Amino acid sequence: MRLSRVLPLLIAIALPGAAAAQQLTISAAASLTNAFKELAAKFEADKPGTTLRLNFAASGVLLQQMSQGAPVDVFASADQETMNRAVEQKLIDTGTRRNFVTNSLVLIEPIKEGVGVKSLQDLTGASVKRIAIGKVATVPVGRYTKQVLDASNLWSTLEPKFVQADSVRQVLDYVSRGEAEAGFVYSTDAAIMRDKVKIVLTPSGHAPVSYPVAVVADSKQKALAGEFVQFLTGAPAQEILARYGFGKP
Repeated sequence: MRLSRVLPLLIAIALPGAAAAQQLTISAAASLTNAFKELAAKFEADKPGTTLRLNFAASGVLLQQMSQGAPVDVFASADQETMNRAVEQKLIDTGTRRNFVTNSLVLIEPIKEGVGVKSLQDLTGASVKRIAIGKVATVPVGRYTKQVLDASNLWSTLEPKFVQADSVRQVLDYVSRGEAEAGFVYSTDAAIMRDKVKIVLTPSGHAPVSYPVAVVADSKQKALAGEFVQFLTGAPAQEILARYGFGKP
């Protein structure tokens, strides 16, 4: 076979490997699931040959995965505390850390057969038997919830009613299926199931719900990972995030 015919064949064989080298793994808070799927599609379209692998879970669970050696390029957390832990464990490149969106904590109940919760005090009533909350140790929405209930002196009173969830999306599922009379999620989560849950209260008394993102220290694709972080703060990405209900940083 002539060299002129061999070279195109070799190039064609090599191309899949080149494309694979442009793969990024993004570990992002569960509440970002819907928005990040759309953002990933746009980023891939803008950078042909790039593939984004998306990994969603509670921020604390993602941190545990990274600390145990999971290969990740970008980490997006639903709170500052988890990202601070990542800094302490030297898991991220601190120079790339950015706040890219905000959110709101809300109290929800099922639309169907809801018990009519209107205030935090109503959660103490006999009609509320189960309250879904994120696990405080690993789920940021659980920590925001605890801050609210501590400020209202209700945490200890309500603790026997708590149904512990592994992520904010699991809290949403419990309430949407009527397995809990109430639950605390983000407004963006409530919005994706507005046909099954309703917001009854936007409580105060918690730290601002601010989302940071950073390049992971052990990333093998730091330049491309940095581009994705910058992409999240740009106008096109911010427009998509706003459409899902997220606020500006």
